[in-house]
Amino acid sequence: MNIFNKIKKAKLVGRGGACFSVAVKWEMVKKAAVDKKYVVCNSAEGEPGVKKDGYILEHFPERVVDGMKIAIDFLGAEKAYIYINKDYYKKYGKKLISLIGGAPIELFVKPIDSGYIGGEESSILNAIEGKKVEPRLRPPFPTTNGLFGCPTLVNNVETFHNVSLVASDEYENRRFYTISGDCLHDGVYSFPDSWTIQKILKETRNYPNFPFFVQIGGDASGEVLAVSQLKSQVSGAGSIAVYSIIKHKPTDLIKKWLDFFINESCGQCVPCREGVYRLVEITRSADPDWQLFGDLLDNLSETAFCGLGCAVPVPLKSYIKNVLAKMPENSINLPNGSKKIICECFKSA
Repeated sequence: MNIFNKIKKAKLVGRGGACFSVAVKWEMVKKAAVDKKYVVCNSAEGEPGVKKDGYILEHFPERVVDGMKIAIDFLGAEKAYIYINKDYYKKYGKKLISLIGGAPIELFVKPIDSGYIGGEESSILNAIEGKKVEPRLRPPFPTTNGLFGCPTLVNNVETFHNVSLVASDEYENRRFYTISGDCLHDGVYSFPDSWTIQKILKETRNYPNFPFFVQIGGDASGEVLAVSQLKSQVSGAGSIAVYSIIKHKPTDLIKKWLDFFINESCGQCVPCREGVYRLVEITRSADPDWQLFGDLLDNLSETAFCGLGCAVPVPLKSYIKNVLAKMPENSINLPNGSKKIICECFKSA
């Protein structure tokens, strides 16, 4: 059985966060009617709380390089790039170069000043081309118009690692999980993809004995879930951050998430550039307009240019709906009556 059919049979999905079918993406690049094609491995890993790709590069770099070589051969690609952050380059660059050997694979270090947005798929292409590191308008997508205008396959570290396992008939539909936050045994673990959040926390002895909630898929853009919702699987980038309800105050959490987005916005689009600024302004007001706050979040999710802006509402809405709404009024450091007003504004979120 050839590698494409193996990938299709394994129902392999990308591990960069979107969980898009690997077979479908590879086929799109393969069928593109252009001779020159490229492969890119995204190892920027800039999402706070996510460390799995670094773990893979440390322990299984040969699998990543092997997966890339397989993709190059399948697509007939002219060249491939490992787009890697500076820290990972310092730690794993020499080993990767030795594994690459004579293969047409080049390490490209992520620009230091590119921030979170420098790990976005189309921003990566701009960086490699020497352009301003910012997202591109899509469509067209990289699968047809990517690097230097050519069809380009962009997968992340874990995806190429899994391709190698599929090729050698060792793939078992497992994934890597980063566990962090208010827990005793943080780190990166490998478990079956079917395991629930609850089972993972208990298996790793990280299930708290105090009131808590979790954020999955990244500490910045991930969804917030209450304890009653932990029988679901981990989505997104494969991370679980544990938060003590007692330790983390609502105002501090909202500030933390908004500070991240206002610092990391590239400023390219008005909804993100101005919208996040207005959100911060509202939270600092003596009499916050929570209705406007909710309306701005809705606007961001519908009109932002890239995934960063669209992600702003995710932690905020899910935290308010799943956690804050269920907390006793006297346990919240908000003015009396504020909780009710906030939750009313977000009840349909």
